[in-house]
Amino acid sequence: MQHPKKKQRDNQAKILAELPKEKREETARLFRFINASYVYHKQADALNSTETDFQEWLHGLPKDDLNNMTFIAFGSSKNSVSFNRYLLEKNDIGMDEWFKEHLSEDDYNEYCKLIEARRNLD
Repeated sequence: MQHPKKKQRDNQAKILAELPKEKREETARLFRFINASYVYHKQADALNSTETDFQEWLHGLPKDDLNNMTFIAFGSSKNSVSFNRYLLEKNDIGMDEWFKEHLSEDDYNEYCKLIEARRNLD
C-alpha cells in the first residue's frame, strides 16, 4: 500500500532507491505496514468522537497508561493512535481485519508474524 500523500511516497521511494538491493524488500514491506496503519487510523477523523468516547477510552486504559494520559484534553485526544484505534474498533473497523482486506496476502502474513513476535515479547 502506498502512502496517500505524494511527499511521503516520494520520500519512501528515494529511501528505497538509496538502499542496498538486499534491504529494499524488507524496508518496502515496512513502509507498506506504516502506510496501511496511517490510512487505517486516518479513518477515525470521520467518526466525530465525543467526550463520552474519550471518557470510555480513558477508563478502559490500564492504570499505568491512565496515569500518563489524564493530562490529555479531549480535543488533543484526536492525535492519539490509541484513542483512534479505540474509536475505530468501537465502530466495528478492526485493524487486523482491515489489514487483511487492504494488504497483499504475503504482507498480511508477515504482519501477523510481526504482531505475534511482539506479543511474545510482552
